[in-house]
Parts: sequence; C-alpha cells; structure tokens
Amino acid sequence: MDSKSAVNITICGIGILILLIHIVNLLIKRNRRKDENWLLVFMVFTVLHLAAYFAFTAVKPYYTSDIYIMASYSCFYIMNNLEVFLLFMYMLSYITMTKSLKKHLSIFNIVAFAAFFALDIVNIFTGWFFYAEGGEYVRGKYMIASQLYQFVMFAIIFLVALINKKLNIREKLAFALYCLLPLVAIIFQNIYKGYAIAYVSIIITVEILFFFVNVEKNIKLAKEEEKNKEAQVKLMLSQIQPHFMYNSLSAISTLITIDPDKAQKSLDEFTEYLRRNLSSLTETRMIPFNNELKHIKTYVSLEKLRFNDRINVIYDIGTTNFSVPPLTIQPLVENAIKHGILKKIEGGTVTLTTYENDSNIIVEVKDDGIGFDLKDINFNENVHFGLQNISYRISKTCDGELRFTSKKGEGTKVTVTFKK
Repeated sequence: MDSKSAVNITICGIGILILLIHIVNLLIKRNRRKDENWLLVFMVFTVLHLAAYFAFTAVKPYYTSDIYIMASYSCFYIMNNLEVFLLFMYMLSYITMTKSLKKHLSIFNIVAFAAFFALDIVNIFTGWFFYAEGGEYVRGKYMIASQLYQFVMFAIIFLVALINKKLNIREKLAFALYCLLPLVAIIFQNIYKGYAIAYVSIIITVEILFFFVNVEKNIKLAKEEEKNKEAQVKLMLSQIQPHFMYNSLSAISTLITIDPDKAQKSLDEFTEYLRRNLSSLTETRMIPFNNELKHIKTYVSLEKLRFNDRINVIYDIGTTNFSVPPLTIQPLVENAIKHGILKKIEGGTVTLTTYENDSNIIVEVKDDGIGFDLKDINFNENVHFGLQNISYRISKTCDGELRFTSKKGEGTKVTVTFKK
C-alpha cells in the first residue's frame, strides 16, 4: 500500500469514528426533532460513504480491473450527489421558510438529483465524466459537468441561509462554510491528486454543522423553554387570584369567633394551598398524583367554606400510581366548580375519577353544571390561556392528551389520558 492510500484510509477511519460518536449521541437523545432525524440520516450515510471509500482504497492495490474501477467510481459519484441531496433535505427541515418555498425547493432537489443520477448511469456507457483504462481512473471530457448538481445545490443553500432572517450569524456561517469548503477542497483535489481532500472537507463541515447548527438549535429551544416556564408562572399566579384569597380569608375570619378549631384548620389549609402554588412556580419535574390530589382537596375545602352545600366533590380514585405535571388536574377541578356547578343557583357535583387500562392512565373531571356547546368555544383565545397551558404541558411532558365533552344544561367532562 502506497503512502497516499495509507493517508486516505487514515482520513476515512478517523472520520468514521468521529461521526459514529455523533450518531450514538443523536440515537440516545429522547424526543429528537425532525431536523435532527434528517441530520442523523445524513451522518449515517456519510459513515457509509467513508466506509465505502475506505474499503475501495484497501482493495485497490490488489484488484484493479477496469470493471472494478468503473463500478466503484460510479458509486462514489452517485454517493457524492446523494450526500448533497441529504444535506439539502436537512437544510429544508432546519430553516424556517414558507411551505410553498420549501415544497418547490424540495421538488427541484429531487428532480435535479434524479437527472444527475441518470447521467452517472449513462456515463458507464459513454465515459463523459470518467472512464477506466488499464485499471486506472481517467477523467472524461465533461468531468466538470458531473459536479454541476453539487455546485447548484450548494449555491441555493448558501443563498437561502444568507437571506433567511431567522438564522443568526453562527448558523449562517456554518451553512456558508459547508457550501464553500467542499468547493475549495475540489480545487486542492485537482492540485494534489490521489489524496482524499474532499473527504477531509466533508468531515470538517459535518463537525461545523453539528456544533454550530445543531447545538445552536438546542440553545434556541432552551430559550423557548424558558419562555414556556414564564407562561407556566403566569398560569400559577393566575391560580392565586386576589378575590379568592380575600374571600377565603374573610370566611376564615368569620369562623374565628364561631368555630376557632375549624378556623385554625382552614387557615392551615389556606397556607398549604399557597405553599403548593408557589412551590409549583419553579417545579419542572413530574409529581406523584397523590400530591396533586392533596392540593385538590385543600382547594375544595377552602371553597366549601364559602359555598357550603352548593359544592359537592366525589373522589372515585381507582389508581394513584402515576405522576402528573404540577398543577394540571387541580385547575380542571377549579374550572368545573367555578364555571360549571357554581353557575347554577343550587350548585352541583364534581366527580374526580382515575383508572387505568393496558396502555393508559385516565383522569376524568366531570361536573353536572351548566355545560356549554363546544362549537361556541375557541380554546385558542387568551381567556382560555390556562387550559392551553395545561394541554401543552400534558402533551410535552408526558405525551398525554386533554379532551372535552360538554352539553348545555347537563354538564362537562374533561378527560386526561397519560401514556403508561
């Protein structure tokens, strides 16, 4: 094996090891984004690409027939284009743009790749791009045209990244470098023939993509998560409404002279209610349902101080062996009381039910209040911010689902389904 082959094998080997580390990293990551799935496909293919060249370089000193050379280089030409094809699909998935533009760019990418794939097959019979002679690779008359697909797609990626206002300078730079470095590598490849300089550029640019683009995306998502936390704080604070605090304290104040023991118990419950709400402002983990149930019972007992027999709550608890995001079920019970049964002069009953089946834990909050027509309610309005937040947290935190059924004059049922 000559020195050039040894260098090329070393380059491919190092590249494969680096990429495998990133691939494992992405494979073990929970809840991969769509763009990360494309990045994973792109990296897996790049490993196969490098492995193919590694094998070719290792075998070439011992097997140099023209058929072997033609078959191997035809595969490499197609794989080079497929590398760019997958990069382009990753770019489309990563960069925010209109659906129409994304669709047209995707179609153009597919058509252009298919055209050059066909030309690479035709080349086997025409030798336009390259041919084999005496067991050696020889460039054809139109070899430069074989790179046209890559040049065009790199140019499009460069322009899209450059003019996209939602990308920051680090992301723009990463996509720009990925487009420019292979072009520079092709120039040096022509000067230093026999060395796999193009593969060096691929390894470097994949690293740039991973650290400058993918990591940047994770930073952006972390910032969005902070915004979601702020929204959660807004929800929690909305639970501690001034009028509720005032009415609860007034009811406790009245009890002091009538029933001091009950007043003391109610004051302890009120303190517990505030503590649980405030502690939930910074709580990001799931909590045992039993903890949420205690909070629900505390809230109900405080409301019963004011409304007495107008409020009746039935606890039909079939299972407690599960966890929930903090303050997700309690607000549903609160809604059932405030907007359901208390809208009726005589009040009503709220039933909290939990049970399980083979794959799910189900929590139901049912009331026999005034009910409503689902067609008349727009849950995207700000007035329903609390329900939006609860639904979002249940969905994102535990892959759960929130569903409403209601009928005017008969009541409402909210069903929360948690995946086991």
